[in-house]
Amino acid sequence: MFESAELGHKIDKKTFEQEEPVLREQLLDAQLEAVKSGRFAVILILAGMDGAGKGETLSVLNAWLDPRHVQTNAMGTPSDEELERPPMWRYWRALPPKGKIGVFVESWYNEPIRRRVSEQTGNSELDQAMERINRLEKMLSDDGVVILKYWLHLSKEQQKRRFRKLEKDPDSRWRVSDNDWKNHKQYDTIRRVWEHAIRQTSTAESPWTIVEGTDPRFRHLTVGKSLLQALQHRLAKNDKPAAAAVTTPPLMPAIDNLHVLRAMDLSQSLDKEAYRRELEKYQGRLNLLTRHPKFHEISMVAVFEGNDAAGKGGAIRRVTGALDARCYRVIPIAAPTEEERVQPYLWRFWRHLPRRGVITVFDRSWYGRVMVERIEGFCSEHDWMRAYSEMNDFEEQLVRHRTVILKFWLAISKDEQLTRFKERENTTFKHFKITEEDWRNRDKWEQYEVAVCDMIDRTSTEIAPWTLVEANDKYFARIKVLRTFCDRLEAALKSL
Repeated sequence: MFESAELGHKIDKKTFEQEEPVLREQLLDAQLEAVKSGRFAVILILAGMDGAGKGETLSVLNAWLDPRHVQTNAMGTPSDEELERPPMWRYWRALPPKGKIGVFVESWYNEPIRRRVSEQTGNSELDQAMERINRLEKMLSDDGVVILKYWLHLSKEQQKRRFRKLEKDPDSRWRVSDNDWKNHKQYDTIRRVWEHAIRQTSTAESPWTIVEGTDPRFRHLTVGKSLLQALQHRLAKNDKPAAAAVTTPPLMPAIDNLHVLRAMDLSQSLDKEAYRRELEKYQGRLNLLTRHPKFHEISMVAVFEGNDAAGKGGAIRRVTGALDARCYRVIPIAAPTEEERVQPYLWRFWRHLPRRGVITVFDRSWYGRVMVERIEGFCSEHDWMRAYSEMNDFEEQLVRHRTVILKFWLAISKDEQLTRFKERENTTFKHFKITEEDWRNRDKWEQYEVAVCDMIDRTSTEIAPWTLVEANDKYFARIKVLRTFCDRLEAALKSL
């Protein structure tokens, strides 16, 4: 694969001086047009052999572009804060917003490659990591992100000559470290592992470009022209990337009018005296579980979804009432802010993931895409259909990092919802709980039933199952939520 990058391509000084000013002007024009349009972000990954010119190429790009709209990310050793979250958390936080270019010199490829080279993992683990990366990049591409990946290549002999040349010059000696020479001894292994990874991840959405790194003029023009072509191509397109135009097969409708929500027994209840006893019992149990020494080895994410007026807020308050305020956060999810709209859909949820020993409660969640956004037409059919697998992938990454996921759907009947809506309208201190949007959503009750059943069917997994809560009786619902919290947390602690 890398043989064509060892042919000795060169650009003479005269040609470079003729082409560089034209390229710089065109690049700057295209960049500023992209900034003005605010339609898409660009992720540029610079990888390659040590000494192949990643740092030099980065400096040239920053000189050719308007650096105010370029975010450079040189990810080194993860910080303690980063180690307490799933590995992709640090990269999601660094994603560029629409209109910006994000350059990653150290990207999501480096850690799985490093672990394979050092033989901490085998080929199967590497392949699994590359498949996860493919899914990530496919999702970003479907969200409109332009992904450009460059491998800057040097042969083993060229790398050796470059290191020696740099060491001879007192002004550049610092650029060659003991680690560089250590990696040079592993050149063949590093090359083989990277070549395998590049074959696995050079996809239609985000192909790799192999660039010979020996001649800096050739390298800089090649990367610059490729970036220019990508910007111009994307600017010439409509607002959505091509993938969004794909015709998506429809979901299979129910043919017998039966589904999981209608099978729930909403008549289940608990009297007030029993509720008080059970509340004290399970709040005490939950409090003790969060004080367990091993609780600081895991994190928890709890998702609360349900019909309007189903009692999500009340259930959440009974959970948090059992907890030390320092070990939980409640994140209310409403319509996305301007900051959130310029990022990929899952960005605003990734940013709130808890560190170890902390519980994050989402009052509504990423599942809004396959419910309200689906029904109200806020996203395309392609977008909400692909969201099922993207959300399953997201949750799998959390579970792999020892995050316990609880997902609650609080269900009430249509008649019970009407009773609660009227009560809110007639009670002064509950007026804020009822809006025109609640009444509009009620008019689409049957559509929401279908969407919720599709969601449960496609995202209730072994590692992150949905808990359906019969919520016509608030006492019964709150105790079921607390009991589920305790059971899942206790099981997680026992498994450590």
